[in-house]
Parts: sequence; structure tokens; C-alpha cells
Amino acid sequence: MTVSRRDFLLWGTAGSTALALGSAWSQAPANLGTAALPAQGWRQFSLGSAEVFALNDGVVRRPLGEEFVRNAPLEQVKAVLASQQLPTEYIDVPYNSFLMVVGGKRWLIDAGFADNGPANTGRLLENLRGAGFGAADIDVVLLSHLHGDHVSGLRRKDGSLVFPNATVLVPTPEYDFWMDPKRLEAAPPGARPGFVNARRVLDNYPADKLQRFTPGDRLLGAVDSIAAFGHSPGHTLFTLRGTQSQFTYLADAAHYPALFTRNPDWQVQFDMDAEAARASRRAALARAAADQGIVGGYHFPFPAFGRIKPEGNGYAFQTM
Repeated sequence: MTVSRRDFLLWGTAGSTALALGSAWSQAPANLGTAALPAQGWRQFSLGSAEVFALNDGVVRRPLGEEFVRNAPLEQVKAVLASQQLPTEYIDVPYNSFLMVVGGKRWLIDAGFADNGPANTGRLLENLRGAGFGAADIDVVLLSHLHGDHVSGLRRKDGSLVFPNATVLVPTPEYDFWMDPKRLEAAPPGARPGFVNARRVLDNYPADKLQRFTPGDRLLGAVDSIAAFGHSPGHTLFTLRGTQSQFTYLADAAHYPALFTRNPDWQVQFDMDAEAARASRRAALARAAADQGIVGGYHFPFPAFGRIKPEGNGYAFQTM
């Protein structure tokens, strides 16, 4: 995926700061209140001999403005939310990682914020412990992409590694984009925080703990990676297949499902290449509806896993 300077200007000022460290997500006016956290921030299901855990890293309330859906009028967006008995003045955005226990190995998908995010986040390790695991138990961290809310949790503010024993797998096109010094130099100010944060996390990461892969590869003989470019240059989904069903992590392919599964052609403000993201979203949702496996999403309402069903010109997400 090629992101031009025009793309930077369209996307960067609207979204890069929020994606870097989450700061813009915490700007909801006080009168909107604070988002409720799940009473239990972890949930589990079985997939044959494998176990999958949804792990909540927090929930942030943000005001709903014209910028959130770039190609639909705000009143239409509010009407879709109201039809689902959801608030129309704000959105409560969850952050959810997934842990897959496969063949005795523990695979974490995306890393949350650690201590780098806004208030009401940074709860991943607490919920990981609730599920019976510690940070040192993680063998592999799969990164879907390098936006800050997905990658910041690999390192604390003091630079220490959150998952010291884990091998981190990152899509090559994603790594090459964000770690390219020429792109950092060319980026306008609004887009720079995303580059700076990726380098904060991955620069000088232990060489034996960081590996790149090509989206489409089968990873360590267990998990299929699926290219779903558009939300970011190397945005990647992951599928774990069981004997009777499968689990697919949709990452940010459909972002907030009440809006973007029901209207797959709508563009969330954080999609870096809107048309590529639309095509990837359509393809991912069509696959999920056809195979009726279990899906999980990073910003899906907790417990963040369920199934995709066709509905109208789009799809509905049904929590399990």
C-alpha cells in the first residue's frame, strides 16, 4: 500500500496522535462520564484442543463527531446507533487482545497500551492474570499492525519489555513503513507521532525476539496470517483452525462493529487508505459470514468474540 503526502494530510491530523499513544481518545468532555469496564475483563472459549481468551485492556469514551465516519453524515451515523439502542452523543471504544493457547504455547495477539495510554486503559496484564497467566508466560506476540493502541504495550514508559520471553512477530510491510526514516522525515507534524511511537517500541528490540513475516504466511505451523491492507500499510488478520470451527482475529478491519459491520463501505477516520480498507473489510466480513467461524475484534464490545451474520447491505456482529 502506498501512502502519499496527500494521504498523510487527510489521515494524519485526524488520527495519528490518537493512534500513537491514545491521547486523543481521552478528550471526552466531563459531562459525558466515564465508560464502564467489564465486570470480568477476560473470557474464554475452546476451539478443539486449543483455548482462546479475550482480554480487555480498557474502554475509553469519546464524543461522536463528524470526523469519526468520513463518508457519512453525522445524523445518519447517529440514526444507525439509535436503531441499536446505543448512545448517539459518544462512543465507548473497547481495546481487546486475544490469547491463544495452542500445543502448550501461549500466543498473544496485539499488546494494548501498558502504562502508555489514556485513563481507563492498561488493564491487559491484570486480566491476563485473572485468566491464569503472567506476562512472562507469553511465548509469542502477534502484531496485526503498528498503530499505537496495538503496539505500545510491548514496552512500558521506562523502556522495559512487558513480555520479556516472547518472540514478537510483525508484518514486514507494516514494519518497513513505520520504521522507514525517510517516511518519518517526510511526514507532516500531525502524522509524526505514529512513526515516533513505533520506533520507541521497536528500535533496539532484542534481535532474537523480533521477527518479520509476509502476510499470507502460516506462522510457526499453527496460525494463518491474512493480508487485509488499508487500515494500515500491512494490516494483518490471523486465523486459528480447530477440528470443528475456527477463530479469526479481525483486528481493526471493521473497527466499531455497530457502525462498520452494518455499513462496510463507511470509512472510519483511522483508515489510512480508505478504499483498500473498504475492500479488505468487505472480504473479511464475507469470509466470516460464509464459514460461520468465531471472530474477534480489537474494538468489538466485550467479550469481543462472536459470529458475523449477513444483514441488509452489510453484516451484524452477534456476541457469543
